[in-house]
Amino acid sequence: MRGECGRHARLWRVSDLEINRTPGADAADRLPTAVLWDMDGTIVDTEPNWIEAEHALVAGHGGTWRLEDSHHLVGKDLHYAAGYLQRVGGVDLSGEEIIHRLLDVVVESVGQDLPWRPGARELIAEIGAAGIPQALVTMSWARMAGALVAGFPEGTFASVVSGDRVERGKPFPDAYELAMRELGVSPAGTTAIEDSPTGAAAALAAGAHVIVVPHMVPVDGDAYRIVDSLELLTVRDLVSPT
Repeated sequence: MRGECGRHARLWRVSDLEINRTPGADAADRLPTAVLWDMDGTIVDTEPNWIEAEHALVAGHGGTWRLEDSHHLVGKDLHYAAGYLQRVGGVDLSGEEIIHRLLDVVVESVGQDLPWRPGARELIAEIGAAGIPQALVTMSWARMAGALVAGFPEGTFASVVSGDRVERGKPFPDAYELAMRELGVSPAGTTAIEDSPTGAAAALAAGAHVIVVPHMVPVDGDAYRIVDSLELLTVRDLVSPT
């Protein structure tokens, strides 16, 4: 869940990679040192739940809300979303009240039947089987992130950074930087998987190699690798190509 920071070009050197380094090795011979996952829209298709919750909240306060407003919030920090709902949607509640109202609706609507994105669980399992540490980096708060983590074997995510753990959310790099510190890895060789321009900008600003699987909103730019589906990826596809 839920501006933009600049897209920072970064040149990666083979010598920066800290795993499976052999003279002359190409990307197919290497593995990422860590994989950092966005959640909403990337692992689970919960963006429609957030959009429904936003519409209901605004309608309950007599305001007007457009689909474009919801799309504007995709990938952004919940505090930002709350302020936007106050300003644009006319929701007369405190920021904290708005956040918890949204979380209440989304957590209840998702329940135990998480709407998985195609290929997400399979790729997460493959990465884990390769012994590569993974982190969840989401702007949803801890109780929403916990619902997803509970759907995986214990220890699948060595770090879970939710939006309520950082002062500055995406598109700032803070959440990704915290995940890297908790995994004990440097940006070199680390891959982040995102679905939105906001999240991709945050991961890139933290120094990660970024793969984007666009979902609710379009993503462009040559700073990211853009693919149509997680089903097209294997663990060896996740390493930076340079």
